[in-house]
Amino acid sequence: MSEEQTTILLADDSENDLLLMQLAFAKAEFNADLQIVRDGEEAIAYLQGEFPYHDRDRHPLPTLILLDLNMPRKNGFKVLEWIRSQPDFRRLPVIVLTASMRPEDVEQAFDLGVTSFLVKPGRVEDLIAMMHTMREWLQFNRFPLVHGQARPAEVWSET
Repeated sequence: MSEEQTTILLADDSENDLLLMQLAFAKAEFNADLQIVRDGEEAIAYLQGEFPYHDRDRHPLPTLILLDLNMPRKNGFKVLEWIRSQPDFRRLPVIVLTASMRPEDVEQAFDLGVTSFLVKPGRVEDLIAMMHTMREWLQFNRFPLVHGQARPAEVWSET
């Protein structure tokens, strides 16, 4: 799987944060397929392949989910709880990426099975560094089967 074939589902309702994330991905030369949903219900619909996400060529299953906690309709905790209750997605790597630094949010996220909990940095440069580190982490990590699809990492060439 090349970096360009890696799909990341970004679930965040903040337009500013979404724009900053897209900028950080570009500046970190992180060329993954970034799919965006704006609330918890959209995240679940994406994973289930419901309309408008039913075309898996346009909306492939993600290798990784970046999940904000404070979203409308279903918050990140509810989405994480749903993901971990689904046999096909219980092993899917989910990283909470939030502004919250509340210890109880960290505890609850890990109790629900999050892979990692990251706090959104206040500076763009730090967000770019975070995305570069995430790119490297994905490069060397190995993933279990998710919904019948293998998610092996391969060494990606620097571009």
